[in-house]
Amino acid sequence: MYHVYILKCADKTFYTGITSDFARRVEEHNFSNLGAKYTRGRRPVKLVYSRKFKNKSKALQEEYRIKQLTRIEKINLIK
Repeated sequence: MYHVYILKCADKTFYTGITSDFARRVEEHNFSNLGAKYTRGRRPVKLVYSRKFKNKSKALQEEYRIKQLTRIEKINLIK
């Protein structure tokens, strides 16, 4: 099972990613050097969206789609 997730950073920007364990991954983004370089300087981050996928290919397609959205479109998706 894979998860596509959106994090809201302390500077109110969004970060989109994919993982097989989003609880662990959010922890990494907040507290370790294993988190993305983008989020390291924008801590703390908060999980605001996640969606499950059965295979990695579909999850990667959705991650790409979300990354192409405007900020307003991402906010609407989160709601």
